[in-house]
Amino acid sequence: MSNLSEIQIQEIKFLDELLDQVIILDKSKNICCANKSAHNRFGSKLEGKNISSILRDAKLLDSIETSINQKKTQIVDVEIKKPNFQFYKASIIPGPSKLCNQEQSVIIFLKDLTEVFKTQKFKSDFVANVSHELRTPLQSIKLGLETINQGHATNDFESQKKFLPILLQQTSRMETLVSDLLSLSKIELEEHIRPTDKLDLKEIISHVVEIHKQIIKKNDISVDIKGEESKYIILGHRDRLIEVFTNLIDNAIKYSPKGKKIYISLVNNNESTTLSIRDEGIGIPKKYISRITERFFRVDPAKSKEVGGTGLGLAIVKHIANQHRAETDIKSEEGKGTEFILTFPNS
Repeated sequence: MSNLSEIQIQEIKFLDELLDQVIILDKSKNICCANKSAHNRFGSKLEGKNISSILRDAKLLDSIETSINQKKTQIVDVEIKKPNFQFYKASIIPGPSKLCNQEQSVIIFLKDLTEVFKTQKFKSDFVANVSHELRTPLQSIKLGLETINQGHATNDFESQKKFLPILLQQTSRMETLVSDLLSLSKIELEEHIRPTDKLDLKEIISHVVEIHKQIIKKNDISVDIKGEESKYIILGHRDRLIEVFTNLIDNAIKYSPKGKKIYISLVNNNESTTLSIRDEGIGIPKKYISRITERFFRVDPAKSKEVGGTGLGLAIVKHIANQHRAETDIKSEEGKGTEFILTFPNS
């Protein structure tokens, strides 16, 4: 800063205090100066580079040109897709600036709205998914009720017998979806609150297996629980853990052919306890493993609806695991089965 005037030094200090990225350009769109925030985001050696090498956005470049030529402030959204998605609100203000020795210059203020944009998109996608998931059963219910109401099945007991189970099935589907949505919403609100009750994982998983005893028998599936110790104590929330293991065992049953086996193992590693639930089911394609805990994501939508899935079960598992500070690992191979591994801290 030895060659800078006192005014220029003060201007740089002021810009460095701003959280927004600030970049000053000459009339050729070359960078004269950038504040600390811009250097942190785009690199340490910005001065002298053309803005197009930093932010490759056609709307931004056109707006800079307009601001320079017409000496008017321009405000534009800037969306960068590579290498990582970024979204900015850019305010382009024509100069001159003490930091750029040209009469024609512009100052660009970049407000990073990436997280806001992601949140809004997430909410929009979520509402769209919920609407879609509710619309299908509602249409089935409406069709059935209209058929009965219009007299086509009023005195036809056989037709009523045909429609009523469908109406009940679709109503149950909506009820399950709403229940899962409420559960997920509550878990997310409380995700930062770590449970403090001392619980025995072996007792809880054994309890969940007992609850599923009839459906396990109906599907001719056997369950093997292995754990050398009598108790596996962790800090947890009993009802939430029951929900986790219920979802995982439900999936293992639903996606396993009859006559197969579910393997459950518990291992105490001094500082942590690992619980594994492995099935011999249809497995998950490798390309989908990283996505199966996303809300409403289904590897096979038709199969999921056939077995009564809402697409929220594994999202619930992920958030409850996060609340318990547990690490989650998923291993799967098509045609051989899937293994869910949860590692809980012991304290």
